[in-house]
Order: sequence, then C-alpha cells, then structure tokens
Amino acid sequence: MIEHVYRRVSASPIVSQVIVATDDLRIATRVNGFGGRVRLTKPTHETGTDRLAEVAATLDCDIVINVQGDEPLLDPRAVDELVAPFRIDPSVQVTTLYRRIHHAPELTNPNITKIVVDRGGYALYFSRAPIPHQRDPRGGWPPLYKHIGLYGYRRSALLVLAALEQTPLERAESLEQLRALEHGIRIKAVESAYEAFGVDTPEDLEQVRRLMSAPPS
Repeated sequence: MIEHVYRRVSASPIVSQVIVATDDLRIATRVNGFGGRVRLTKPTHETGTDRLAEVAATLDCDIVINVQGDEPLLDPRAVDELVAPFRIDPSVQVTTLYRRIHHAPELTNPNITKIVVDRGGYALYFSRAPIPHQRDPRGGWPPLYKHIGLYGYRRSALLVLAALEQTPLERAESLEQLRALEHGIRIKAVESAYEAFGVDTPEDLEQVRRLMSAPPS
C-alpha cells in the first residue's frame, strides 16, 4: 500500500521530493526495497503532524504536504488542489481537502471525518460524528461534507503547530487538525474534484483491492 501512495504522490509535477516518515523499521525496509526515500523518526510522536514536523525541520522548503500512507487511490491532481491556495494568498498557512457526502452510511461512519466550512472556505470544525445536526427538518439539509486527509503547510506554520500542546477537542475526537483550530490557526479547505478512499478497516482494504483490480471503465 505504501508503495502505491508513494508512486501516486511522486506523479504530481509540483512535488519536488517524496519522503516516507516512519518509526517502523519494517516500513523503512519496504520503502528502501522499491527505491523510495525514507526517514526514521522518533517513536514517541503522538500524531502524524508531529512526525512530519521532525522531518520538515531538516528541510529547506516553503511548503510541506502530508499524505497519509493509507490513501492508495490518491489522484496526483489532488496535490495541486491542496497547494493552489498558497499561490493565491500569502496569508494561508494550512490547507486541506473535502468532498460532498452522497451516501448516508458515510455520514454515520466514525472512520470518515466530517467537516463544516465557513463562507470564506475555512474549516469551522471536524468531527467523527455527523455534523451539522439537523434539528428542524423543515429547513432542509445543508451540504454535508467529508474530509480528505491531506494537508498542506507552510513549513514555518507546521513547526509552530507541532510545538503546541495537544488540545481537549483533539484528544476527544482523536483528530489532530483540531489542535490547529483550537489554537487559532485557520485551515483553508478546498472542495476536491477527486475522490479519495482511506483504508481504516479490513473491509476497506478489500474494497480498495477490488477497485484497483477492476478494468478501466
């Protein structure tokens, strides 16, 4: 799986280098085996953001992208969507992606993070629970969105974020992006044109295998 993710990210023309950050020697060995770049990090990191920051601190770059290793169907063009706001607005510090929810089971699945976005395109909140809650059905449903777990950071913002203490909402939801919101760091959210599928369960893995083995339509 990690090789699929690595090669898909590498296919993006705007990515200058891809590095797998891990504290697992088995993963590092696998990455070395297919010719990828890997960095072994401390085993004490509580989140992927903290692990990413350890590597980013040694890099000479402006933008750092965090792609989780469980996104084997990632479309490389989604990376360009993630980076675009940095080109447009120098005040943007963190970016992420989201998609419209069309299937009811996605809304109630705690492995699929939901996102609420303000009118300026910034994230208001993330939750594993269905949000927003519809109290009065006469008002109709607002658009419902799921979060795609890619993040873009200005390197300076990432290092600041990793130095901040974990927050109550981050711990309660087990969603590290809430640390940024609780500390007042805004996250620019972009509606993606490309579907993503994270692997969180054995059932997800089987579905990805079916999708990857299916003939092109």
